[in-house]
Amino acid sequence: MTVEKVFVVAMDNEADAVTAHFADVSESTVFGRRVIRGTLGGEPTAVVVSDIGKSNAAAATQLALSLFGPREILNAGVAGGLRDSMRIAEVYQVRAAVQYDFDLALINGTKVGTLNEYAERELPLAVSGPFPKGLLATGDRFNDDPSDYRFLVEDVKADLRDMEGAAIAHVACRAGVRCRAIKSVSDLVWSGTAAEQYFANLKSALETLSAAIPGFFVG
Repeated sequence: MTVEKVFVVAMDNEADAVTAHFADVSESTVFGRRVIRGTLGGEPTAVVVSDIGKSNAAAATQLALSLFGPREILNAGVAGGLRDSMRIAEVYQVRAAVQYDFDLALINGTKVGTLNEYAERELPLAVSGPFPKGLLATGDRFNDDPSDYRFLVEDVKADLRDMEGAAIAHVACRAGVRCRAIKSVSDLVWSGTAAEQYFANLKSALETLSAAIPGFFVG
């Protein structure tokens, strides 16, 4: 079954933010992953839930490509904000993504975050619509390490951080499939522990994420 647009999301609550707008919903489990089919704005659409982390995100993206043959992969979720100007539950569109914990500098002499098959570390994503745009940094850790924050802000020049987005973009890029991503801010750098903020703000971040889905989808 060909579906033009498929969402890959990390968590069930992020999937719920998307499928709140679905009609004709059906669900199955494919290779251990939750797959939800429906229509959004009358258009056949699907969601594949990856679980947390880059390897899960990459595997789920390949599953989405193999199952549906989409022309576009969409990622929607929550992320940490890295800029003082940001506010909790603000929604941003990702203009590019970096795997900031990927490091072949000793072999290739490339900047940390540059994947072996690319000359630049930023993976460009498609952008459209009214949402402000930012650079997303993705890594397999959720922490409050000041050295991580300094690296992300000063070296990578990132605006947001998560644990899946750049891996999703990587697989889509390699497949030659358009990729877009949208993130709602759940925690802010230097504003208390990331975990405490995340749990306190998750509900409001998911609400604004869900409200943005219809406009993002048609972009």
